[in-house]
Amino acid sequence: MSEMRAALYDRYGPPEVLHEGTVPAPVAGPGELLVRVHGAGVNGGELPMRAGKLAALGGRNFPKRTGVDFAGEVAALGPGLTGPAVGARVWGAVPRSRILRGRSGSAAEYVAVRPRQVALAPAGTDLVRAAALPIVGTTAVTALRDKARLRPGERLLVRGASGGVGHVAVQLGRALGARVTALTGAGNLDFARELGADEAYDYRTTGPDELGTFDVVLDTVGKDLRAYRALLAPGGRMVAIAFDPGRPVPAIGYVLGSAVFGSRRIRAFSGNPLHQDFADLTGYVESGAVRPVVAAVHPLAEIAAAHRALEGGGVRGKHVVQVVSPSGPAS
Repeated sequence: MSEMRAALYDRYGPPEVLHEGTVPAPVAGPGELLVRVHGAGVNGGELPMRAGKLAALGGRNFPKRTGVDFAGEVAALGPGLTGPAVGARVWGAVPRSRILRGRSGSAAEYVAVRPRQVALAPAGTDLVRAAALPIVGTTAVTALRDKARLRPGERLLVRGASGGVGHVAVQLGRALGARVTALTGAGNLDFARELGADEAYDYRTTGPDELGTFDVVLDTVGKDLRAYRALLAPGGRMVAIAFDPGRPVPAIGYVLGSAVFGSRRIRAFSGNPLHQDFADLTGYVESGAVRPVVAAVHPLAEIAAAHRALEGGGVRGKHVVQVVSPSGPAS
């Protein structure tokens, strides 16, 4: 069996446990397609897995792989598939169950997935840069369009507006006709306005009691949920996509308990995007409503640096790992 390059770790720990190694290359099984990966996103959920905070679920079978979403080209079709065509540009995500057990990951030269886990990538978009969007983009769409049902003219607060999901939510909120207020770090205020925010505030100097009221609050931070939920106007909706990593149980308990408030409960969901989610995101990109913002592109061999940069905070958009390009392996 041929081998391929992939990001691996042989023990739980800091970013430095990550390295480039080789593993058996996957083949397209029945009903699967093989994708040659150009770029893989680096997502916040990968950090606690690598650090061992989810070891009770992931076990201690090493080496483990990393990476969730990807963009690339279809390299082969397994038995029983007639499309998408070999050579088609696609983006999508590796099934969560495989990632949790460390059996697969998008930070690799190839991934084998089912058609429901991909869609055609946006026309004209560089596939390495496109890898910044599949997970954070579909999360923003689900949060604002499907869970909050954001309407034109409503007031939207995006907390964590310069990060992965946040920077897409600002763009999408503007495209959906909302008046967008961004809460982010002082160095990212102009960036948030460039994305489409009508107002931008430094979270370190502007407390929730200084922000006014909102029809929709999207929280990507996970702390002080009670204080930000209090900003909801009558009929307002709040969506939380993160929980305080230092106190996850009380945070989750508060979200569940908020159900007693009916329409003003905090909505939360576990993202598991499939074909239609990725296809909808492709439409938003092709229409110009959403664009990928890449903080930095890292070669696969520098996967540890990508994780270290994300852990450092203050990210504008997404960190992306370049795996291969049309001319061959990334340098």
